[in-house]
Parts: sequence; structure tokens; C-alpha cells
Amino acid sequence: MIDCSAFDEIYSIYESIRPAIIARLEEFRELRDRGSEEDIFKELVYCLLTPQSRAELCWKAVENLAKQNLLLAGDRESIANNLRGVRFKVRKAQYIIEARCKFMVDGEIRLKSRLCAFNDVSDARDWLVGAVRGLGYKEASHLLRNIGLGANLAILDRHILKNLKLLGVIEEIPASLSRRRYLELEREMKHFSERIHIPLSHLDFVLWYKGTGTVFK
Repeated sequence: MIDCSAFDEIYSIYESIRPAIIARLEEFRELRDRGSEEDIFKELVYCLLTPQSRAELCWKAVENLAKQNLLLAGDRESIANNLRGVRFKVRKAQYIIEARCKFMVDGEIRLKSRLCAFNDVSDARDWLVGAVRGLGYKEASHLLRNIGLGANLAILDRHILKNLKLLGVIEEIPASLSRRRYLELEREMKHFSERIHIPLSHLDFVLWYKGTGTVFK
């Protein structure tokens, strides 16, 4: 059964945080237009860290790694030791190293240029999922949104799925998400955003805020 009061809450939240959403999305566009290759790689690392870990702690860990030059030069042990508060830190440290090796060309990261070369952001997402171990469709969508390329992609994390069920958009929260199921749920969320006249990129922040009380990355 749909909780009608949830709709009122969605609109109330949107009205209160809409300026913050617009500002955050502008930051993402600025990163797309002016960010360096290393800036984009930092966002990739952040998205590799976020599964089952708090977003704020993950970003703090990324900034700490960058400050110590560990993102581009650290070994697995040194990286893992600096992932404070991040779950599965050894495994995720390995993912970071593998991604770094994947995108390092002549001693420099080449990720932004490769992503911006795609004409279709959905193709970029498919490529990321296949190219980067530890990155699923949720994380790849998150990365592309955070670098100003994925405004029309849904980030189907547990907060979003929980609220989509509450709102009657989906019948159940899937135990796992195959590519096919992810795309099906993404289409349902897009249709919902059109019906309630809240852009998909804004709706993501609204549902995240409803679950966490913050507007973050």
C-alpha cells in the first residue's frame, strides 16, 4: 500500500533543499568542464569505497589519500591503512590499485578523456562496469553523475530503493541487481520523476536526503 503522506514529504523536502541540489549539480558540471584527470580519478575511488560504507567517511578517506599522494603512488597496504571507517578496506585498496593501473598511461591518469569520448552516457556506464573491478551499475551511475555526465542515470542504492517501494514505484526491493533489472528499475524511476515533475537528478537527492538527512555527493 502506498503511504500518501510520503508524497507530501517528498514535495516538502524538495522545496526545502532544491537550492542545495542545484548548487551541487553545478559543482558536478564544473568538475566535468574544469576538473583534472586526477580530480575525476578521485571520484572513481570514492565510488569504489562507498558500498556498505558511509559516504562522508569515504570522501574523507579519498581526500586523505590524495593529500599523502597515495592515490597515484601508494601500495595496497598503505592505502588500506588509510581507509579509516571504510568496510572491506583491503579489498577496496586492491580495487583502487587495479583501477590506477588500468587508467595510467605514461605515468599519468587518463580517465576523464576516455569517459568524455562516449556519445552516449549509458555506453560509458556499461564500459565502466566492464573495465573496473568493484564497480557495479549503481557505482558507475554515481561516478558519472558526480562528474557531470550522468544527470539521466539513476543511482539505485538502498535509500533510493527503500523510498521507491514506500512510494509504490516498485513492488519490492530486489536482493541483487542484474544489468537487466537495474535498467528496468531505472526506467520506472524515470517515469515516476516525470509524473511528479521532479527531474531525475533532483529526485535522487530528495530520496537520499529522506533516508540520510543530508545533501552530499
